Amino acid sequence: MILALRRITKKFTGTMALSEVDFDLSPGEVHALVGENGAGKSTLIKIITGIYQPDGGDIVINGEKVMFPDARASYDHGIAAIYQEASLFEDLSIAENIYMGHQEIRPFTRNIKWKAPYF
Repeated sequence: MILALRRITKKFTGTMALSEVDFDLSPGEVHALVGENGAGKSTLIKIITGIYQPDGGDIVINGEKVMFPDARASYDHGIAAIYQEASLFEDLSIAENIYMGHQEIRPFTRNIKWKAPYF
């Protein structure tokens, strides 16, 4: 398990956004968060990326309990969110668009041919 969330809880004024959420991510897995507006998808991502702090529960990376006081702390553990953007750089490849501004992320970007032609 590379990432485990245990009993993650987040409350906003008058609203329980997340109530004891568990989530596991193993190497090679791909997950999708699906739900109605207000279901807590964005809140969960913001907790994983250090934007929000959970009111309860644990974040575990590679078996070690961690805290992300800010986005940089999450980023330093190799976690980042790529938010939906309406505009792309048309002269860049898909990989270059995804990692724009984050070329220093290793090992994720080491196999990208940054100047390779795209289709």
